[in-house]
Amino acid sequence: MRKATVLVVDDEPRILRFVRAELEAAGFEVLTASDGSSALELVESHSPDLVVLDVIMPGMDGFEVLRRLRSRRAVPVILLTARGSDADKVRGLDLGADDYLTKPFSPDELSARIRAVLRRASSASRALAVPLFRVGDLTVDFDRRKVVVRGAEVQMSRTEWQLLQQLALNAGKVMLHEELLVKTWGPEYREDVEYLRVWVSRLRRKIEDDPAHPVYLRTVPGIGYVLADETDHAEKD
Repeated sequence: MRKATVLVVDDEPRILRFVRAELEAAGFEVLTASDGSSALELVESHSPDLVVLDVIMPGMDGFEVLRRLRSRRAVPVILLTARGSDADKVRGLDLGADDYLTKPFSPDELSARIRAVLRRASSASRALAVPLFRVGDLTVDFDRRKVVVRGAEVQMSRTEWQLLQQLALNAGKVMLHEELLVKTWGPEYREDVEYLRVWVSRLRRKIEDDPAHPVYLRTVPGIGYVLADETDHAEKD
């Protein structure tokens, strides 16, 4: 299997050496750049799978690099921000960052964040390749953003659609609370489990015969949620 290529951008040589060594040990191919211009050139010439981008750099800062990246490519980006800088996090997310990590950070957490963002990017690609998901009386049409339950179209809010889409793209697999929160609402919601429960409840009212005893969207206590696939559904019939 091809290793994912990660471009790390930071003006501090010590951080570049440290992150490169840690990510290579975690199984990634690693490119490095010490300034924004070099980073943009490497993205064009090497097409990395993900960019880890420091915000505070001389000359072209991380925000400007991110802005230029988003005008050219859809490569996933994780921002490295100063501790406690909520303004940086909000601005980065508004510009299209996929996640953020505050300095100082542990290499294990960075590797975990990279893998999570790459999974999200892979899920988005699968949505284009798989036009329909069907289980029992529930059909999700990804191309038309349409949900049909027992032969009738069900109107979904934008948030309900995004949540159901993530579950349907991973049908049969348990999705962690944090994973669903980040994929649906963004990294700033990663710990808001109660918020997720509210939206799961709303979604169940639209797709389940009896929301109190769900057949399709089931809870895995203390862990997350899983949307039944056809194999799972057939076993229960």
